[in-house]
Amino acid sequence: MFDIVAQGKDKNLKDLGVKFIVDSAKYKYTYNFSWLGRPIIQFPQDIMAMQEIIWNVKPDLIIETGIAHGGGLIFYASMLELLGSGEVIGIDVDIRKHNKKEIENHRMFKRIKMIEGSSTARDVISRIKDIVKKHKKVLVFLDSLHSHEHVLEELKLYSKFVSKGSYIVAFDTVVEYMPQGSFVDRPWDKGSNPATAVEEFLKVNKNFVIDKNMEDKLLITVAPGGYLKRMK
Repeated sequence: MFDIVAQGKDKNLKDLGVKFIVDSAKYKYTYNFSWLGRPIIQFPQDIMAMQEIIWNVKPDLIIETGIAHGGGLIFYASMLELLGSGEVIGIDVDIRKHNKKEIENHRMFKRIKMIEGSSTARDVISRIKDIVKKHKKVLVFLDSLHSHEHVLEELKLYSKFVSKGSYIVAFDTVVEYMPQGSFVDRPWDKGSNPATAVEEFLKVNKNFVIDKNMEDKLLITVAPGGYLKRMK
């Protein structure tokens, strides 16, 4: 494998990666892509990273907070279909009717369950606990509300479900590296976002480490420092 770090180019290339994300966000670049017919709203590099993680971990349960159009759910379900077993749980405070219909009509829906409600609500967590009991390997992707407080609470709650050797991934940590005011209509910005939540979470939770190898090879990623692997 080409060793970017050894070449001393990693920081410059990563800076260029962030610049690409900032510049392309103006044109809603991530809305260009779909997975098996459903919009996935992710960078191709992060889709590739998730594919590698799923194939290596071989989870029998994948939990995603934040459903949107459902492309992520379809992607995870298709990977589990290739593995031959497992189910996907999608959680969203507002599952739009047209999106729900398209997801339910998809051939991969046989591996998907959806829960409507806040990902941090007590009743939702109770339902997730019951589901997790039936599974051995659990993988979690956080992609709902990106404020510091919400992501930190998600990390505290959902990290408990993650199996040793598996991951909890906090998406959109890149917000911390974008210019102030990039999200004027959202309750997150530089200083209050998934990256700041991850930093606070890791101060007290020593079971997880940032998978630096993943972000070093991705270069362009919306989740720098957000790929957290459970080591113990």
